[in-house]
Amino acid sequence: MIIKIIKQLAAISIMVLLPILLFSQDSNLGNWLVYIGSKKVNDRWNIHHEVQYRNYNAIGDLEQLLLRTGVGYNLTPGNNNFLLGYGFIRSENYINLDDKEGVDEHRIFQQFITKQKIGKFKVQHRYRFEQRFAADKFKMRYRYFLAVNYPVKLGTEESPREWYLSAYNEIFLNSKDNVFDRNRLYGGVGCRLNKNTRLELGYMNQFFSGSGRDQINLIGFVNF
Repeated sequence: MIIKIIKQLAAISIMVLLPILLFSQDSNLGNWLVYIGSKKVNDRWNIHHEVQYRNYNAIGDLEQLLLRTGVGYNLTPGNNNFLLGYGFIRSENYINLDDKEGVDEHRIFQQFITKQKIGKFKVQHRYRFEQRFAADKFKMRYRYFLAVNYPVKLGTEESPREWYLSAYNEIFLNSKDNVFDRNRLYGGVGCRLNKNTRLELGYMNQFFSGSGRDQINLIGFVNF
């Protein structure tokens, strides 16, 4: 069933995202495989866990492995969540055409997520503050994430599967030196398999100062 849904996601995403791909700036196309999970402890507390496997190409040329975890607290049921977390990031950076250099980074981060519904649109704001430790260097970074989901096919009792369109923009700002770090713009198609699980496939472009990179994202969300 999941393989069938992934194929359906891929077909729909190609139709939706092809115009973006044709008109995007010239940059290498990579692939991100993302798992995002949340364990509900009770009505107030939750445990976040996340794995991202990022490749320079379709798969096999590691760009970055990212592991995150954290403890969250709902200020109000379901809509406003504060989280304190930790992340480990292994980056494989090219120093020339053939050779890579590995860099390990540890992050402590604080984030606040608030959700709202405007008509059929589901809107999410995420504010994140990161303290980054890598190669004997310490940096701080601010991130603002705005996401919008719009349903295109609602589920029924006989067939609970729901389809939706997804888009987000996230801007990254350093605390000093070059303030603008990057901006991520994303569009995709998602499928809610049941109340706890959904899959999403989309295209993302990262804008750096004077350059950019394209990625295809396959994302799984699990709440339990």
